[in-house]
Amino acid sequence: MEGVGSDEPGQRPVQVNRSELSGSAELVQARDVYGGVHFHGEVDSQERPQQLPGDVRGFVNRVEELRTLNRLLTEGDQSVDVSLSVITGTAGVGKTSIALRWAHSVRNKFPDGQLYANLRGYDPGEPAQPDQILDRFLRALGVPSSAVPADLDGRAALYRSRLAGRRVLVVLDNAASARQVRPLLPGTDHCLVVVTSRNMLSGLTTRDGGRRLTLRILAEDDAVTLLRDVTAPYRSGDAPAELTELARLCARLPLALRIAAERAASRPFMPLGELIQDLRDESALWDALTAEEDEESDAVRAVFAWSYRALSPAAARLFRLLGLHPGPDLSAPAAAALTGVTLAQVRQPLGALVSAHLLEQTAPGRYQLHDLLRAYAVDQVRHLESAEERQAALRRGLDWYLHTADAALASTLPFNRTVPLGPPSDVRPLTFATNAEADAWFDVERDNLVSATRVAAGAGLPRTAWQLAALLRSVFMHQNAFESWFATARIGLAAARTLADRRGEAEALESLGKAHFQARQLTEAAEHHQAALVIRREIGDEYGIAVSINALGLLDLRHRHLGEALSHFRASLAIFERLGNRRWQALLLSNLAETRYELGELTEAAALLEQALAVQREIDDRAQEGNSLFFQSMMLRELGRTDEALAAIESAIAIAEGVSQVWLGHWLVEHARVLRSSGRSAEALEAVHRAATIQRRLGDRSREAIALDGAGEAYRELGQADEAIAFHLRAAAVHRQLGDVWQLALTLHHLATALTAAGRAQEAGQHWREAQALLTGFDDTRAAALREGITASL
Repeated sequence: MEGVGSDEPGQRPVQVNRSELSGSAELVQARDVYGGVHFHGEVDSQERPQQLPGDVRGFVNRVEELRTLNRLLTEGDQSVDVSLSVITGTAGVGKTSIALRWAHSVRNKFPDGQLYANLRGYDPGEPAQPDQILDRFLRALGVPSSAVPADLDGRAALYRSRLAGRRVLVVLDNAASARQVRPLLPGTDHCLVVVTSRNMLSGLTTRDGGRRLTLRILAEDDAVTLLRDVTAPYRSGDAPAELTELARLCARLPLALRIAAERAASRPFMPLGELIQDLRDESALWDALTAEEDEESDAVRAVFAWSYRALSPAAARLFRLLGLHPGPDLSAPAAAALTGVTLAQVRQPLGALVSAHLLEQTAPGRYQLHDLLRAYAVDQVRHLESAEERQAALRRGLDWYLHTADAALASTLPFNRTVPLGPPSDVRPLTFATNAEADAWFDVERDNLVSATRVAAGAGLPRTAWQLAALLRSVFMHQNAFESWFATARIGLAAARTLADRRGEAEALESLGKAHFQARQLTEAAEHHQAALVIRREIGDEYGIAVSINALGLLDLRHRHLGEALSHFRASLAIFERLGNRRWQALLLSNLAETRYELGELTEAAALLEQALAVQREIDDRAQEGNSLFFQSMMLRELGRTDEALAAIESAIAIAEGVSQVWLGHWLVEHARVLRSSGRSAEALEAVHRAATIQRRLGDRSREAIALDGAGEAYRELGQADEAIAFHLRAAAVHRQLGDVWQLALTLHHLATALTAAGRAQEAGQHWREAQALLTGFDDTRAAALREGITASL
């Protein structure tokens, strides 16, 4: 199957992504089993996020405000006095600084973790949406991407459920409105939410019970102290009156004060009076250019302009071009690409911006702009760079993301690169020495990659948009990252259609087909794959035609239309044989073998797999080799060649270890079956426990249920029928909810067998009869054999 672990039966639907399961509420503990094997009520442990950014340097006073915040907490019990605090004040007054300073001081009061989000309510770009933030929060709380509900209400409900009974501190920075915040409120008095905003957000105080803290500009003494604390190590002899005047020109706002202090500190031998005169001149110029009556805002922007004009040409150009960056933060190589210089050449300007307090370094090699500074950078780039220069810079930045994503994919999934790219435009994409490096890059750049796809489509670069979306398909399908996958695929489809690029349109339709298939939305998957096939036939894309036909075969296999699946796989194989594509030939042989296995034709299936494995080993296609070994183990096990089956599945698991949790979780269930065939049921229980743990983390409820069903079989063989029944009941409830008729029939058969072992024959008969009824929809040999076995049992 193309994309091991993604095009196989059993993935969970995005529309039913929930953490709660029907059926037995608890996983029972294994008793009387040696080896310390245990299943507990939750297969995974909830994460304890630690998301607070670093504490603020140069913080002064605010003693009364900190005391006010401290009064939010109660002493000696497990609740908070007020569960919502809203810190308001003008731009640059230090709302984020005080929120983070206080949050760090009380983090030990919230042992279950701290969540942080910049809502970007005043950013020149798009503000963060509540559903986006909930997606991040839920993943930080241990919910796998595929288990995150698709809709806002579902996410908010799951978020509240995850936080129920836990003590978590949530900091929501730069909120624009109460509507943006409200879905992010936990709904429990054990948690505390701190919101910062320039607006009053009256709805949060009147309707949601929040307590407002209005932050004023610093007192004159505190403003002077901040200036002195920053400049003292570098300057001496500055007169108190001059420091007071500098504080006044900065409107006593911490952001402006820090920028001014950094500039003074960087010029230790320049009299402070000269710096003050420069700032006075800048302020007068700014006053003349603006019609605003907000003196504080004018003062801040005057300080920005004053500091910006003091930058070197390279640093000033970098600063304004940062206003074009598509995402919330960026790396040094991304900054180099944006400006069209080398990494070595961009380091000094980046350092200059950080030193001038115009750019914040959030982690080694990563940077972000304060929203006010980003707005100023956008303003500067629009005024000082021509439309052609802006477009060229944006193209460089997006090209860097596109080609670096391609390089990362070449490292992690080389056979999944199906989009030929032209040479990059004057950028140096990253290279990756290991798969781990490439995976880490995808993880940290995920939001930027989605933003880059969206920005490319809106900036007149539709080819970049659809190509980036097509590359990201291979990444998101191995992470079950449905939201990002659907979003980028739809952008890519619209972009390709804008260009009338039929090949790109087919790629986007294929991506949407795979996304729907993996999300168990099979009707939509079929529609998209059929549409892609129509286009590929129109343009004569034989490779694409064969890929689409294979996808339709996988849909047949999922529906258990085995004859149709054989026809599709044979047709696809014939095309790839004509094209001489050995990788796809081997993949189709493996798909044919799986279909033969489901038809009960084990000898034929085993022979096909031998052919597939020979090619996969020759071309070093490790992913598909592991998948073929998984199928080979199934054949050999049913042929009674248990030792060979064990060797095959252990080889597959060795491929998956450290590479793909998706593969590992799926293949461990077969490992358990082989162990049970060898009479090693207790070891099998360990394998399915690990499989269930992985599947819970991935959010694949179907495969988790298959693992739980396997646990039930192991318990029954160990003579513990009651435990077996509990596991089978839980697995059956999930298969019933997902509408998986075949797996439900199998599980009901196992449940009835366990009930018989427990002496509950009447109940067993009910489940066998339901299984019989379900199996009438299948006409293949394996289904017929199962029906006959159930009839005999009845």
